[in-house]
Amino acid sequence: MLNNLWDIIKLPFRKEKELYISIHNIFGVYPRNITYYKQALMHKSIMHRNEKGKPVNNERLEFLGDAILDAVVGDIVFAHFPGKREGFLTNTRSKLVQRETLNKLAQEMGINQLIMSSGHSFSHNSYMGGNAFEALVGALYLDRGYNACMRFMKKRILAQMINIDKVAYKEVNFKSKLIEWSQKNRVKLSFDLLTQAKDKNGSPIFTYQVVIEGVKGCVGKGFSKKESQQQASKLTLEKLKKEPQFIDAVFEAKGKRTKMEEEPVNLVPDTEEKMDFIIPQGDAQQAPTVEKHVTVFQEKVYSENERPDADKEESASQTASDNSDEEFDLSDISARPQSREDIIAAAEEAAFKE
Repeated sequence: MLNNLWDIIKLPFRKEKELYISIHNIFGVYPRNITYYKQALMHKSIMHRNEKGKPVNNERLEFLGDAILDAVVGDIVFAHFPGKREGFLTNTRSKLVQRETLNKLAQEMGINQLIMSSGHSFSHNSYMGGNAFEALVGALYLDRGYNACMRFMKKRILAQMINIDKVAYKEVNFKSKLIEWSQKNRVKLSFDLLTQAKDKNGSPIFTYQVVIEGVKGCVGKGFSKKESQQQASKLTLEKLKKEPQFIDAVFEAKGKRTKMEEEPVNLVPDTEEKMDFIIPQGDAQQAPTVEKHVTVFQEKVYSENERPDADKEESASQTASDNSDEEFDLSDISARPQSREDIIAAAEEAAFKE
């Protein structure tokens, strides 16, 4: 301990002395290689380059710290909740290492004030603090090893700053948040079931995908429909925040849909009732021509200029008269009641006449 304090006193620059003390306040140990921690606090906006001209920032350490956090927190959660299923452990670890949690920790621990950036407001990058937290964990791993990271998370974070049990059993309804967002923005949202299978133990596994205005969102897996939809909703909300091109595609699809809905698909049917079944009265010339019903008794009507020869007319008239008498003799029809003897007598009389 005295050697570490002596090293701090010998540091040539006051800023480095302050950084040593700050790192000790955060992790509980003094740095062995301050260079790792300096780089962990370098945001890419400052465009710092090394002697070879390559950019130096905290992105590589952020990647390393993210992996170390997953391993350390996974180890802690696994030991803290014996007998819990994989889905519960995964959700608990996700809550502990999610960006919002790390941002809050960075703010509470004073990490935000140590970040070296171009001076822009943190509001332009709400994840800057959380990214620096991950990068510092990566620096601690390189400087002190895995056990130092484990002690930091157990004794500093989970013992003093986070109630792991409260986090584990806190229900965050990401599906409700996504539905609320879609309703406020008037976009169509659906959850499509992709697969439904069973694992090697026979437990059901559901895979759902979020679809917004026909644009495919993220996929979630779980041992229940609720769990898988929650996971898909959480990932989709993060995608909406991080990927502007995704949210642009959603609202572009919404614009096309609403435009199509506003355009009439067909003309509106006419409601006027046609009265073509009524024959107008008055001027005979305006009356519609009604076609005569055609029967077997066809009769041609001639005008004065179209009259046939007299002989032909007389012959046709005589023929029609003969046919009429022959075919339509009504003399034997009577309304008077007749007995059976009268009917037989009439029939015999008609037979003798022939």
